[in-house]
Amino acid sequence: MVSLRCKALVKAELVKLGLHYVIVDLGMIEILEDITTDQRIALKASLAKAGLELMDDKRSILIEKIKVVIIEMIHYSDELPKVNYSDYISEKLGYDYTYLSNIFSEVKGSTIQQFIITHKIERVKELLLYDELNLTEISYRLHYSSVAHLSNQFKKVTGLSPTFFKQLKKKRKGNLEEL
Repeated sequence: MVSLRCKALVKAELVKLGLHYVIVDLGMIEILEDITTDQRIALKASLAKAGLELMDDKRSILIEKIKVVIIEMIHYSDELPKVNYSDYISEKLGYDYTYLSNIFSEVKGSTIQQFIITHKIERVKELLLYDELNLTEISYRLHYSSVAHLSNQFKKVTGLSPTFFKQLKKKRKGNLEEL
């Protein structure tokens, strides 16, 4: 669960099944009572219809927790942590980073670092589209060593320069206004 809509959907499904929850948070549910096999099956099916998955495999749960920490860190906090991402993730989850990294790579087929880069570039796109910050401010906010580093990484991931990406938005907006 990454969005408020997902959390609301999960809460509604729990209520339908007569389950009382304490916490419905990103990637985690805490239920007051023991859940029956029938309730688990019904919950799993209703979540699947909505494109969500009920996980009870410890490795999958840990990977989801890693993803949630990264997504919250990049998309939902005003400022990224001052420490290394590896230290931040390790501290947040209470596991050695090497252990987390190995499990993530084994299951997802890519590294935690690649996942972070992908989400940082998505965040850069959002910030470019909002048009409130310039590239220097975006690179500073997302802890890039320089605008050149951000630009190179952006181009490597998207195939476009940040400037060209921003110009595409303006062209689309202009074309819509001509209709």
